[in-house]
Amino acid sequence: MTTANAYPTTQIIRTIGILGGGQLGMMLAEAAIPLGYQCVFLEDNADCPASLYGRVFHSDELDAFIEAADVFTLEFENTPTSTVEHLTNLSTAGSKQGMFPPLIALDIAQDRLKEKQMFQKLDIATVPFMAVNSEAELQQACQTLGLPIVLKTSRGGYDGKGQFVIKEDSDIKAAWQDLKDAVSGKGALTPTPAPLIAEGFINFSREVSIIAARGQNGQVRGYDLVENHHHQGILAKTQAPAVGTSHLLKQATDAITTVMNHLDYVGVMALELFVVKDARGNDTVLANEIAPRVHNSGHWSIEGAITSQFENHIRAVVNLPLGDTDNVHPAIMLNVLGQYPDISAVLKIDGAHYHSYHKAERDDRKIAHITLMPNDVANLEPALAQLVAILPNKVGLDKKIVAVDDQAKMADDLTVADTDDTDDTDDTLDKISTQSEDSQADEAQK
Repeated sequence: MTTANAYPTTQIIRTIGILGGGQLGMMLAEAAIPLGYQCVFLEDNADCPASLYGRVFHSDELDAFIEAADVFTLEFENTPTSTVEHLTNLSTAGSKQGMFPPLIALDIAQDRLKEKQMFQKLDIATVPFMAVNSEAELQQACQTLGLPIVLKTSRGGYDGKGQFVIKEDSDIKAAWQDLKDAVSGKGALTPTPAPLIAEGFINFSREVSIIAARGQNGQVRGYDLVENHHHQGILAKTQAPAVGTSHLLKQATDAITTVMNHLDYVGVMALELFVVKDARGNDTVLANEIAPRVHNSGHWSIEGAITSQFENHIRAVVNLPLGDTDNVHPAIMLNVLGQYPDISAVLKIDGAHYHSYHKAERDDRKIAHITLMPNDVANLEPALAQLVAILPNKVGLDKKIVAVDDQAKMADDLTVADTDDTDDTDDTLDKISTQSEDSQADEAQK
């Protein structure tokens, strides 16, 4: 008996190599299979979520991983740049079909100061900021930006670590003592010497994000703006589309398109934004950070968009036309943290879509997500209330949102808003490593 070749004779790419094997890698593989592509993964945790969909190579098996794949991508931005540079060189030499996204995108995303400087260069509004290399420069930043400010390491840091909220002058010395070692690279947060970054306080009303895909031909297709809510520094809920933001969509789309074109980017990118008032009292957005990968705030798109963020990323990587990004139906996505709910109870809720990551339970670990899409939009909030009631970890959604007037508390919130940038990861790695986002977080907690 003969078996037909599953691949078109014109198809050069058959296998996609993904750096990392966490849930993002798993969902990328799920999107690749219907398109006729297989995936392999470079990941030190053999039992990672992505292992359900393809072979997992340990970092010691880098050469074998390279041999097994035709084109390469990644699931987390803190992949060591040396690994990405090596794969890029192979592609440039013609032995492989490409490494996407480009190295420059990782270099910028791994450095908060470079990121803000890029926004500034591209005339994209962002929070006021200054580089800090000494206590004297920190004093000057406090005077120039005004208190409160958030002082951060420009590289490394995770889940709120590597940050200090300076609320009054008496905090300056303590903040410098706490973070100064990062400037010389002696601290535990980052082995790479880099300036600190001081960010001015902004009174933002909410955090939104936009996701877009860019193809190898330069085509960009953007998704709707979504609104994000965090719980203890971890994304808890995303609403798509964000209610009452249609007037901000063009500004956000223009910003992410400008960034992607500047970087000659290929694949899916997320841009996190703060909604603030301008001098005339009108809504506007300030760029916070980019994520050069598929993103937690885009998980709703699996059911909620015509083409999911995962499929569009695969399409871009293998040089297929990008798919329609229109919203099919309003949706709310919730992360399941720490403990699994009763799946039967979840699926009794009309419009509930359950996605398990096949992980062991652990406090505050992202182990699944649930997307709510009831047929009647009027039932969206009631469905959310039903879901929250049965979640073991209610991620703070059982509490009423209280208006915050205290600027110092808002400054703390600003710090929290910058802690979910790597989807459950410790982004301190500068070594050659291929641990997925969740494996890195495990290392951080040991």
